[in-house]
Order: sequence, then structure tokens, then C-alpha cells
Amino acid sequence: MNRIKKGDTVVVISGKNKNKSGVVIQVNPKEQTALVEGVNKIKRHQKKDQTHEQSGIIEKEAPIRLCKLALVDPKGKDKGKATKVKYLLKDNKKVRVARKSGSELDANKK
Repeated sequence: MNRIKKGDTVVVISGKNKNKSGVVIQVNPKEQTALVEGVNKIKRHQKKDQTHEQSGIIEKEAPIRLCKLALVDPKGKDKGKATKVKYLLKDNKKVRVARKSGSELDANKK
């Protein structure tokens, strides 16, 4: 089970994009990668065709490995800093909880 899900705010903990943060657009658990908004940007040369209206050099996000990402703590004294995730049972459902502050990570997603 992945600890990072679509819509989570994450921070990059290693590599050329270290300390950059953004919102997860897409997660690919099979390849252990994620697309993060504004992080790991690449440039692609693209021709104009039916699917792509724009031609030229396009800048877009490239996948980044999940091991290089950490969730951002939404509350507490460490607000905005990286945190680990633990799972608790609440009403017979698994809930993701930030280890540093103890706040629920799935509370605002519903």
C-alpha cells in the first residue's frame, strides 16, 4: 500500500529537486513513481498534430521516484515539513496519520 496518494502535498527529499514541494497529480504504484506539480520539469520538442494543438518546446512534469518524496505535515508545530506516515484503525477503517503532529492526513479529502 502506498503512503503517498493523489492530491497529497509532498516535498522532495533528495536529488536535483531537493526541498521543492508540490501537489501529487498522479501515482503509478507499479513503477513506484509519481507526477508532482511544478517538480522535475523537463522540456520536450513536440510537433503539432490532432492531439497536440501547440508545437515547439513544451515544458512538463516527469515522473519522480516515490522513495525521493515525503508527505508534508499539514498541522502542528512542524507545519510544512516532511513527516512519516503511520496507520491507525478508526471505526474499522485504516486512516493515515502524520507521525510528527498526529493529525489525520485523509480528513480533508472527503
